[in-house]
Amino acid sequence: MDGLNGKTFFISGASRGIGKAIALRLAEAGANIVIAAKSIVENEKLGGTIFTAAEAVEKHGGQALAVACDIRDEAQIAEAMRQTIERFGRLDGVVNNASAIHLSPTVLLEPKRYDLMMDINVRGTFMVTQAAVRLMKNNGGGHVLTLSPPLPLKPEWLAPYPAYALSKFSMSLLSAAWAKELAKDRILVNTLWPVTTIATAAVRNILGGEGLIARSRHPEIVADAAYFILKDTQPENTGQHWLDEDILRKNQIEDFEKYAVTPGGELQRDIFI
Repeated sequence: MDGLNGKTFFISGASRGIGKAIALRLAEAGANIVIAAKSIVENEKLGGTIFTAAEAVEKHGGQALAVACDIRDEAQIAEAMRQTIERFGRLDGVVNNASAIHLSPTVLLEPKRYDLMMDINVRGTFMVTQAAVRLMKNNGGGHVLTLSPPLPLKPEWLAPYPAYALSKFSMSLLSAAWAKELAKDRILVNTLWPVTTIATAAVRNILGGEGLIARSRHPEIVADAAYFILKDTQPENTGQHWLDEDILRKNQIEDFEKYAVTPGGELQRDIFI
């Protein structure tokens, strides 16, 4: 056990993939985890529900609360936060992991796809953070960690998929603003992004199938990086835009081979790296 023992973290989109991996890593440190996601019935292509994720959290040593929550709906966010306090009595951190992706150039993007990415990635992240901050102020501090790309951005990262890039970099810009705004409340705000593609359902089903999965890393690399960010309560640990490899190196972890889906194989760099 360490500094996370008994602390409570709200993780959006935690029923599978990176969100679930972060939940399990924090559970190993004794944290309470709120699994907030839409998945209450398993989808064969995606796998996992809030209930299976909660069960896994408890097997890894943490306490779990599974809450059905669509972060596009502020009423559902409010209810999820209410249940968090009812169950655990406090909130110490939020991980903004839920995200929508559609890689399309400008002329081919459907309006509904644009709206979905903006509603989840930007508006949803804002509303979840707003609700979480209100609770964390009661504790005298906390953490906001958002899964979004590093700043400053480069034009070549924006050009291929402008709408998706706009939504993800907006999350990073919000985090930069929150780091300044919330410093007086001792709420630390950072972002985290992987150097390579990560083996998730989105990568398999949307981006590149099994071929891209083979060139990816397991979600545990992001989870380990998130763990080190969230356990650090030093005031200077805010306003940072971390890459997973960089935060691991800072904590004396240099062996990344264990995270590779194909040990020794070629890795695919992320589109924003």
